[in-house]
Amino acid sequence: MDISKFTAKVIGDLGDKRRWRQYKERARRLPVNYRTAIDAFERYLMVYGPGGSVAMFEDLADLFEQSAADRTPIREVVGDDPVEFIETFARNYQEDAWVNRERKRLVDAIERAMGDDTGS
Repeated sequence: MDISKFTAKVIGDLGDKRRWRQYKERARRLPVNYRTAIDAFERYLMVYGPGGSVAMFEDLADLFEQSAADRTPIREVVGDDPVEFIETFARNYQEDAWVNRERKRLVDAIERAMGDDTGS
């Protein structure tokens, strides 16, 4: 790996760490009930969901900060099914996720295999 790629990787990683710390600070400053909700969504995404990009968590913080500022009840933000809400929310950030690349790779491989299938 040349020095420019190495530097870009390190700076990118440091940038993400800085952004993650900023997100965590923003979440910490939310009113207690909004902070409880965002913490629960964060845990769900990390344990059961696709993980997520820093941008996704920043956008989640934006949503909860605005909702808190407007005094929008959490139920109005997330609806009746919090799992459906967060999974739909996260789907918008999964395009570059490794699992999607692997799914595409699998589909492409099977399509190639079917194209080579001579029926024998």
